[in-house]
Amino acid sequence: MTKKKIFNIAIVGLGNIGTYLYNFLKKNKNLINNKNNNTFKIKYISAKNKRKKRKISFRKNLWIDNYMSLTKMKDVDIIIELIGGSDGPAKKLVFSALKNKKHVITANKALISKYGDKLSKIAEKNKVNLEYEAAVCGGVPIIRMIKESLIGNKVNKIFGIFNGTSNYILSSMEKNKISFNDTLSVAKKLGYAESNPKSDIDGDDVSSKVKILSSLCFGSFVNSNIHVEGIRSIDNEDIINASKLGFKIKLLGFSEIINNKLYQRVHPTFVKKSSYIASVDGVLNAVIVDGSPIGKNIIQGEGAGATATTSALVADISSILRGNIKKPFGISHSKRKKITSGKIDNLYFSSYVRINVKDKYGVLSDITRIFSTNKVSIKRVLQNPYKKYSSILIITHSCKDADIQKTLKTLAKKSYIIQKPKIIRIENG
Repeated sequence: MTKKKIFNIAIVGLGNIGTYLYNFLKKNKNLINNKNNNTFKIKYISAKNKRKKRKISFRKNLWIDNYMSLTKMKDVDIIIELIGGSDGPAKKLVFSALKNKKHVITANKALISKYGDKLSKIAEKNKVNLEYEAAVCGGVPIIRMIKESLIGNKVNKIFGIFNGTSNYILSSMEKNKISFNDTLSVAKKLGYAESNPKSDIDGDDVSSKVKILSSLCFGSFVNSNIHVEGIRSIDNEDIINASKLGFKIKLLGFSEIINNKLYQRVHPTFVKKSSYIASVDGVLNAVIVDGSPIGKNIIQGEGAGATATTSALVADISSILRGNIKKPFGISHSKRKKITSGKIDNLYFSSYVRINVKDKYGVLSDITRIFSTNKVSIKRVLQNPYKKYSSILIITHSCKDADIQKTLKTLAKKSYIIQKPKIIRIENG
C-alpha cells in the first residue's frame, strides 16, 4: 500500500472566512483525509493583525508575521489566499507562490478575473494547481462542473444569479415593500452586505464572475469587454410595476456566443414569475448552463458566506490532495484563444420603459411618435396618474438595444420629462 503524502497548508487571511475554514479543517481533518489519496496539515497561518480577536486558538509556532516568506518555505505545499482584492498583498502573494512552485487556492474573483491568464500560465509552467472554485458563487460548484462534469459539452450560453447580496435586496424589496436603502441597511445588519457594498450593488462582483465563467465555457482568455449595470436605480415603483405585469426583477449575468462573437453583460432584468430563475430568492445563487448535448442544466445554492465558501475551499484542497495537476482554465494556456467581443447595442430585447412626465395634453402622443421614429415598436402602454406627475409604462416588442437607447436619449431632452427615463430589459428564456 502506497504511503500517503502530507501536504502542508498555509492560510493567509483570517477574516470571517479564514477563521471558519481554519476551525473547520481542524475539526474535520480525519474526514477529509480519509476521502483523499493524500493528507494535509495546517502548517502556518498569517494575517495583517496578530492581536485582533478571533474565534480560533492556535500554537504560537503556527503564526508567520511576514506572509510573503511562506512562498519560499520548503515546508509549505499549499497556500490558501483569503486576503481579497485584485492587487496589493493578494496579487504579490499568489504570483510569488506560483513562481515558487506552491499550489494556490483562492476565493478571490477580482484577482482571477484580472490576472487569471498570467497566473494560469505560471501554474502550468511550474506544474502546480491554481484552484478558485470559491471565487464564483461560493458553495455552488460551477467551476468544477464546467471543467469536469460538462467536459464533453459545447456551451452556448451561461447565465444566472451570481450575487447573493443583490438578490436578497431585490427579493426583500418585493416581499417587504420597503425601499432600496432600507433593505440595504437590513442586509448589512444581517451580514448579507458588506459595510461598503459597492461591488455587489453596482454589478462589479457579477462582472468578475461572468468573465471567469466565459473563459471556462468558451476556451478563451479572460475578456474584459462587458456591459455592466447595477441595481441602485431600482425603486419600489419598478418592483410593483414588474409584479403587475407578471414579472420579477433580478440582477443577472449573461455570457453567450452569437455569430462567433462573445457577448458579456450584467444588468437588472425582468423575468417571468413562472420561470425557474424568478423563484430563486434571498441570498441564493443559481447558474443555468445551456450546452450540447446536455441542454439546459441548472445548479443552485448558497452564493456567499463563510460556510458556502469553506465548502468550495475544501473541495479545492481535496482536488490537490488527490494528486492530479490540472489546467486552471480546463485547457492549456497555449490552446486558449481570443474571441471577438460583441456590443450589447447590437442585441435585441423586449424592454420595460418607465417615463415620469408632466401630466399635460399631447405628451403620450409625442412619446409614441419618438418611439416610432427610432424603429421601436410598442407592445403595451400603461399610465399611472399621480398628484404631480404621470408615470407612463411601455413594454416594447423585441428591438435593437441601440435603437431603444437612442429613443431614451431623445426623450431625456424633452421639457415634459421630470426624471431620466428608465429601462429594464426583459429575459424571455
